Amino acid sequence: MNSASVASHPRPRSDVGFVGLGRMGGAMAVNLVAAGHPVIAYVRDPDQARRLAALGLEVTADVADLFGCDVVVSMLPDDAAVGDVALGRADAGVRGLAQGLNPGAIHLCMSTISTAMAERLGAEHAQRGQGYVAAPVFGNPDAARQRLLYIIAAGDVGDIARCKPLFDSLGQQTLVVGHEPWHANLVKLLGNMMSATALEVMSEAVALLLKRGLDPKPFMDIMTGTMFGGRVHKIYGEKIVDRAYAPGFVLPLVLKDVRLALAEAEAAGAPMPSVNVVRDRLITGIARGYGGLDWTGLGLIAAEEAGIGLVRPAGAEPATATAPAPAV
Repeated sequence: MNSASVASHPRPRSDVGFVGLGRMGGAMAVNLVAAGHPVIAYVRDPDQARRLAALGLEVTADVADLFGCDVVVSMLPDDAAVGDVALGRADAGVRGLAQGLNPGAIHLCMSTISTAMAERLGAEHAQRGQGYVAAPVFGNPDAARQRLLYIIAAGDVGDIARCKPLFDSLGQQTLVVGHEPWHANLVKLLGNMMSATALEVMSEAVALLLKRGLDPKPFMDIMTGTMFGGRVHKIYGEKIVDRAYAPGFVLPLVLKDVRLALAEAEAAGAPMPSVNVVRDRLITGIARGYGGLDWTGLGLIAAEEAGIGLVRPAGAEPATATAPAPAV
């Protein structure tokens, strides 16, 4: 493995760098350490840094300390955050991964971003002799902690093979969907779109049952035990019925992904009218102050739209109208 290329930031050699230590990324990085992978984590929040250091990660507040790693994983919330870390900020004299990683190193981007950003990152890394693999995941923070993520990977065959030990330490299955990294991002966006629309439809059905004075649980049990037995319906249908809105995938991040899916649809000339409904529901919920709720909060929004006042369970009161900033 090559040594760090930044003489002013000498570091011990490390196989894996990690950027984006929020609820998902933090759990993933801890799992890598538990599986025996040395990890240097770029963390700016002091409290988060202390907690992760206690769990076995080497932490740094300088992204340049990751430049000597063989693979750097990014798990960031959106295009802007990934762009800042990967491409740097020339106006501020800050180098990103593309400018700092050694030739042959791999940027493993596990963030949910647009296909346009994925293409740009792939091109920037390729022109510097670096690898770029897109590998967004299906699963929430609980699944991340339990290594139950489904990993959707795309990129150069050799680069994916080098990342396989990391995938095996993070998820239950890795599905390779193409040689172009952006293919994985499109699959991820469409998957999130399908999940969001499923949650919306379940929420509308539950609202109707409540409006008619019926208990929605038997209905949901019948549906998930017969015609709709997939993971999304079973996991989130129960949560919608139970009014379990504790944050996992908060509404502003869902809205970001829905908007990205709609942008892909518009660019391709493939209308997605049902997704427009979900987008408007999410905007409504965020405007009402539910930005801190999980996407099961679509159930609360549907009930309110039906004129039903639900009593929220303890700990599920709305927080802010924007997503909490990830601790990176």
